Amino acid sequence: MKIMGLDAGTKTVGIAISDAFGWTAQGIETIKINEEAGEFGLDRIRELVQENEVSKFVVGFPKNMNNTVGPRGEAAQKFAALLEETFSLPVVLWDERLTTMAAERVLLEADVSRKKRKQVIDKMAAMMILQGYLDSQK
Repeated sequence: MKIMGLDAGTKTVGIAISDAFGWTAQGIETIKINEEAGEFGLDRIRELVQENEVSKFVVGFPKNMNNTVGPRGEAAQKFAALLEETFSLPVVLWDERLTTMAAERVLLEADVSRKKRKQVIDKMAAMMILQGYLDSQK
């Protein structure tokens, strides 16, 4: 069984999937969502859950640097609760502080254009969130 990592924003959700052994995370795709309208891409997430036999979710939890939970952290908690309710699978909130910045730095170092960075940043952040979780389980 595999684990799905998600980096949820207001307009997109980056998705990563672990290998069957839970060793490595691979970025899969970025889903367009509309948080304001309550559209979270659950149909596509369901397809990916079924295709990949997902047994658990790891959702990025953007805490403030002083360890408090702000509006984005609260949104992540609501998204995690929605996933748990919709799929009846365990959901882990994973501290994602600085993962998007780290993903951006990796892409800059790889000389990826601004347009391409925008297309893959969320997927890469999801991969880093999931890999951090997988590494902590060893």
